[in-house]
Amino acid sequence: MAQPLRAVGQSDLAFTPEIALATQPLYERVKRVIPAIEWPAHAPLIHRINQLKREKNAVILAHNYQTPEIFHCVADVVGDSLALAAKAVDTTGDVIVMAGVHFMAETAKLLNPSKRVLIPDSRAGCSLAESITPNDVRLLRQKYPGVPVIAYVNTSAAVKAEVDICCTSGNVVEVIESLGVPRVICLPDEYLAQWAQTQTKVEIIAWKGHCEVHERFTAAEIRSFRAANPGVTVLAHPECPPEVIAEADFTGSTAGMSNYVGREKPAKVLLVTECSMSDNVAANHPATEFVRPCNLCPHMKRITLANILDALENDRIEVTIDADIADRARASVERMLAVKPRN
Repeated sequence: MAQPLRAVGQSDLAFTPEIALATQPLYERVKRVIPAIEWPAHAPLIHRINQLKREKNAVILAHNYQTPEIFHCVADVVGDSLALAAKAVDTTGDVIVMAGVHFMAETAKLLNPSKRVLIPDSRAGCSLAESITPNDVRLLRQKYPGVPVIAYVNTSAAVKAEVDICCTSGNVVEVIESLGVPRVICLPDEYLAQWAQTQTKVEIIAWKGHCEVHERFTAAEIRSFRAANPGVTVLAHPECPPEVIAEADFTGSTAGMSNYVGREKPAKVLLVTECSMSDNVAANHPATEFVRPCNLCPHMKRITLANILDALENDRIEVTIDADIADRARASVERMLAVKPRN
């Protein structure tokens, strides 16, 4: 039976003057997005997590959709799924804690087979990963013999083991064109495949999986935000429906959106994606005003400071992958990482 998490407020997790002083530099990073009244609840957990990381030679990888107290205050590596996959290879820690969803933890394990990879809550899943199975891929191969199959990283290791190469929203076009073929299968995100089709002449056969966060945005909603916020720049994730992307000024991965804000410095911006992303980007760009639609990912929000601490203290929940699946899935991910980005 799982042991109960320790509650904030116990003697070793109290917000003492010493902890207030030690964590003040971290609060400076997030003070624009975390109210001061909330910091005493976060600071003791943050302080203890950072202590344990040093003691156990652990590193925390955090996706862009994690909350600011995780993303800015305990994570060692942050970014979109491509960045996390690439940087996971170079981690020097003995233990990796994935502050993200299960397929991301599996990818970290694929690329670090000799290290312990922990996910604080094994229920942190993904609607895209759940939309396709290994047998679905095998049936697609029967229907389209000889057509290469590309899997979005938002898939299980078992699905990755059945495909030729992986991709992310940040490199999907480069991956497609790297294969040098006239036709590919791109799964499971239908909208990502449809957006990629506008960027390449390669014919794309799509699966009908959708992200439960991005599919909820509508074109009418974006138009209403524009009407209420004159001059706003709209940045959309390619997992959004095509009619939403048509309303945007820029479409790109979470890293692409963050880089756009840093590069273009818009006065007012709306990020059409999971809402913690706005908080994390806003913390780094005080001159930009962020209009905040808020579609939360229920799976990402299963990861908290409390269960990250529990993962480190109790060495759980470990991610394991069957060796046969791992070898084939690892090859698909490594092929993706070998694809050179466009200039």
